Amino acid sequence: MSRLERLIDRYADHISTPWPEGRSGIERVIFIVYAPAEELRLRVHIDELGRRTREAGHGWLHLDLTDAFPRWMAAHRYRDKYFRRPELMSGYREGRLTEFTTDLVQTTCDRISAATPNDVVALSGMGTLFGVSSVSELVERCAPVVPGRLVVFFPGEVENHNYRLLDARDGWGYMAHAINADGT
Repeated sequence: MSRLERLIDRYADHISTPWPEGRSGIERVIFIVYAPAEELRLRVHIDELGRRTREAGHGWLHLDLTDAFPRWMAAHRYRDKYFRRPELMSGYREGRLTEFTTDLVQTTCDRISAATPNDVVALSGMGTLFGVSSVSELVERCAPVVPGRLVVFFPGEVENHNYRLLDARDGWGYMAHAINADGT
């Protein structure tokens, strides 16, 4: 069995267990953690994860954020100025564009509003946020809005609840449930 097949099976086992009521937003977040090199292979199987979720009796709402930044930038009235001088964007030096992140959170939360308490909201495209936004801020601000479960496809690693996107040196502590192919 391949690593990806094990990851899918571990997710299916987890999502099919009964969902306790009264959990906080952070307690309803699930990170599917995989090596960044497996991103394209995993994307091919996102529909399989949706099918397994529906087989477990839950709804599936997949939000792909891959092109969120290019769409935001293309629609921005100052895009030409920002392309010439990106340092003018608030948060540029820190790799977290403040205005984009605010818009991303709002847009994502608006799309999540269609979910029910029995639904899984799945976010993919997290790697494309590296250097322009913050996955941790997106998850922390959107998790309370998700009435069911929030699943985050996370290309990186986790160790002792410390998540590192794209295996970056710095990470952040987060108490979500992590699923990976190794069972750790």
